Amino acid sequence: MGTEVAGEEIEVSGIVQGVGFRPFVYRLARRLGLGGDVRNAGDRVIIRIAGPASARDAFAAALADEAPVLARVEQVTRRPAQVPEGAFRIMESAAGTVSVGVVPDVATCPACRAEIADPKARRFRYAFTNCTDCGPRFSIVTGLPYDRPATTMAGFPMCPACRAEYDDPADRRFHAQPIACPDCGPKLWLEGDDAAGADPIERAADLLRSGQILAIKGIGGFHIACDATNADAVALLRARKHRPTKPLAVMADMATAHALCVLTPEEEAALAHPSAPILLLSLKPGTPLAPGIAPGQRLLGVMLPYTPLHHLLLAAVGRPLVMTSGNRSSEPQIFHDDEARDRLAGIVDAFLMHDRPIARRLDDSVARHLAGRLRIMRRGRGVAPMPLTLPADFADAPPVLALGGELKSALCLTHGAKALLSHHLGDLDEPATGDAFETALADYAALFAHKPAAVAVDLHPDYRATRLGEDMAATRGLPLERVQHHHAHMAAAMAEAGWQRADGPVVGIALDGLGLGEDGTAWGAEILVCDYRTSRRVTRLSPIPLAGGDAASREPWRVLLAHLDRALGRSAVDGDPLLAALFAAKPLLTLRAMMDKGLNVPPASSAGRLFDAVAALLGLASDRLSHEGEAAMALEAAAQGDAPPYPFALHAEAVPIEIDPAPLFKALVDDLHAGSPRAAMAAAFHAGLAEAFTGAAVQVAAKEGLTAVALSGGVFQNARLLEETVRRLEAFGLTPLVPGDVPANDGGLAFGQAVVAAARLMG
Repeated sequence: MGTEVAGEEIEVSGIVQGVGFRPFVYRLARRLGLGGDVRNAGDRVIIRIAGPASARDAFAAALADEAPVLARVEQVTRRPAQVPEGAFRIMESAAGTVSVGVVPDVATCPACRAEIADPKARRFRYAFTNCTDCGPRFSIVTGLPYDRPATTMAGFPMCPACRAEYDDPADRRFHAQPIACPDCGPKLWLEGDDAAGADPIERAADLLRSGQILAIKGIGGFHIACDATNADAVALLRARKHRPTKPLAVMADMATAHALCVLTPEEEAALAHPSAPILLLSLKPGTPLAPGIAPGQRLLGVMLPYTPLHHLLLAAVGRPLVMTSGNRSSEPQIFHDDEARDRLAGIVDAFLMHDRPIARRLDDSVARHLAGRLRIMRRGRGVAPMPLTLPADFADAPPVLALGGELKSALCLTHGAKALLSHHLGDLDEPATGDAFETALADYAALFAHKPAAVAVDLHPDYRATRLGEDMAATRGLPLERVQHHHAHMAAAMAEAGWQRADGPVVGIALDGLGLGEDGTAWGAEILVCDYRTSRRVTRLSPIPLAGGDAASREPWRVLLAHLDRALGRSAVDGDPLLAALFAAKPLLTLRAMMDKGLNVPPASSAGRLFDAVAALLGLASDRLSHEGEAAMALEAAAQGDAPPYPFALHAEAVPIEIDPAPLFKALVDDLHAGSPRAAMAAAFHAGLAEAFTGAAVQVAAKEGLTAVALSGGVFQNARLLEETVRRLEAFGLTPLVPGDVPANDGGLAFGQAVVAAARLMG
């Protein structure tokens, strides 16, 4: 062993892997004249330094103050230690307990963008250019600590030039694990085209400009792309993919994004963030986009190119591109080459391929600026697996595995004060997605070395995730915590806001589609009083029968019939020519007989179904929806301007108290007969719903002596409703707790389940 001198050991925890942290530490130590070394150790970095005390103090302060942009330094612990004498070095990574220390994939940085555009550069037009500050991370990681042998770049040995950059502390590629160049890195090619020898990017651009549809292999899976300005190409893509109305995302550069949409400074910053999400933006009228991109919508999903391949292709095409998930309708996104060739045949005309394997499927993240901040609607590439910090008094919580719900599924692992909410995994009622969910569960457990002390699931016994959790708990002898759907939504909002267990209960407004309630009925528009361990429902929307069960979620006219019959009476509905026309050729006798006899007509207090009914009444919803949320999105898009809120009735004598929409439907029908503008009626509906639930929540808060109101559920991804509700709550002096980094929809359920289970285990 070499000579050792007195110094200190510094342990740094947080997001410190895959972000250039060790090279940063090396340069900092050299700058301050310190000796020692640095190494990864699981989810931490261990630094040993020797030198003057003043220099060591400056070093410790700079670890947080000057850390790389992608790093998140959460704790710096210093202790005396013996340190090897000599110049500062970067050591091989050490083994360690891994928790949640992997950084997401990062969009191409300005330096790399300039490099691929420079004819004199070694990586000119190289589609896999990256450096310490950008490039693939989570999509290529196969194990931890994060080093090249534990990534899908392991099969691409570095050439001497890349090795020299990798070993040079002065180079921005110093210890950049995915480093590559045209001589030693992944290669790009085009399949399904006869133009032999052509540059694959230029030829792909030619095909796209000619109206063809391409599959493009990215970093988290395949996209299906076409020219977003070509109406025929967009229509053909929709027909081949069986996606008639669901909006399509568009990839464009920043200048084009400004030409297509109205961007606030906050939205521009979010669009250009290293996470590069699909951002929902206000669409300008009269753009050159094909009308089939987002039919009937005022919003457009836009993302900037986030890999060198995307930058090069977009520049070559010279037009915005549709970039939608590479899959068949309702199936998971494809990320294996052979599966793409098989499953996308008949949808695409050619494949732009490369030979770098993808370690795991990652859909693009989706976000929207709502109520004063950016809010994640779908966690995916660029966001997952960034960990979430639990409230302070959860620091000693046991590790929990939570499996979420049936739709927009995600899983959550907790580890001490951290929670790792997975990327979006899809709807588990699709068998292939269910299989992918189980694969992701095994992947996360292995990658993050997670050994749960308990499993948390939804109350619904028929959810695939619930059954899986039951089997896991039984097999491993673990406690199983069943968490009511809307309690989980509220807990997620509370935990993200830092609400501690010791802070006591909050009022919760849960507005979504459907979730099984504690009484065995379908809930979806509730006011709760809850802490992390317990929840009780105090108010609900008056339930209506869902005629045909699940069919009512797909056919809004069924829900509308139930609401109108309840509000006006059957004879009034049948005797009104305007209303009768809405139900022409519909089996009303059969449905009403079912309701009378209670056959396949489960009652539900659902805000999602209320939106469906109002959209159907205003002629904004088709008889059969093609995707979840279609009617609600149309209703939000239709609402313009300010309008007096439509009335709801409050039945305080009921248990639980009921918010009755019957007055709403009477007012809507009156305004329909009066020829009122649909835009004003849609606006009045949003205002009325916000007023009704805010007013009831204020009464509950006063009665219970509470000061905070959690807002969650997928309906609160509606900007007009959320912002109106927040404004009204704040006017009454209440504090809204609204999810931001956690999706308000069912993509956040697992996070809420995890904190509820942890709180119960902590007692």
